[in-house]
Amino acid sequence: MLTNANNVKGLVIRAKDGEIGTVDQLYFDDETWAIRYLTAETGSWLDDRKVLISPFSVVNVDWQARRLDVALTRKQVEHSPNIDTHRPVSRQHEAEYLGYYGYPYYWGGPYLWGTAYCPMNFDIPAIASKEALAERIRKESADSHLQSTEAVTGYHIAATDGEIGHVAGFVVDDEAWAIRYLEVATQNWWPGKKVLVSPDWINEVSWTDSKVYISLSRETIKTGPEFAESMPITREYESRLHLHYGRSPYWVRDGERQSSLSMSGV
Repeated sequence: MLTNANNVKGLVIRAKDGEIGTVDQLYFDDETWAIRYLTAETGSWLDDRKVLISPFSVVNVDWQARRLDVALTRKQVEHSPNIDTHRPVSRQHEAEYLGYYGYPYYWGGPYLWGTAYCPMNFDIPAIASKEALAERIRKESADSHLQSTEAVTGYHIAATDGEIGHVAGFVVDDEAWAIRYLEVATQNWWPGKKVLVSPDWINEVSWTDSKVYISLSRETIKTGPEFAESMPITREYESRLHLHYGRSPYWVRDGERQSSLSMSGV
């Protein structure tokens, strides 16, 4: 299901033995635009400490009840690595976090989630020994490609022939846990109109200039299908969107890649 990222914020996170807190921010990988972590506001339970929740742990999202169920216990979350979400999350931090829960490294395979297109639900194994975990962390670099949706909101959008607006939001796939589209507000040029653009059409994101460069002209975007947050994003709408921009849909591309890798024995 595709939904606005604003709908994810505020979801109550329920562990196996009680509530953990509520979803605050989403951290995505700026290379693949997969959502690697959700930050949880824990309130007085953990003295307002924020913790990371990986989509690997997500069992179910109940949009009507505004609840996200995870295959974790409150004790596991309480004793998870303390990561300062106000600072960049390094690859060593990720290795420590993933090692603690026994999750696979998502950067260790050919797909969006390492060895799979979607994060899988599975029983949490025993926590690795401190020695084994320390060795895994030592081998990782300090580089990280994680950005928060909150930080990128408001970035200017530049087409091939000039600016067209700014990032007003994100459309999230709650199965693959990936950002499928950026919501672009174009009111400075076309009052009231919003459009969607795919991360696949982005040439570059300048973190220093707070700007997103897209490989489309202003006119092409202007005449694209309009987007309204109140409308459901159907596959028919997505097909019209990709047809207008002359780009292959992500579900076709992913299917072709999976078939190619299967044939090559990967």
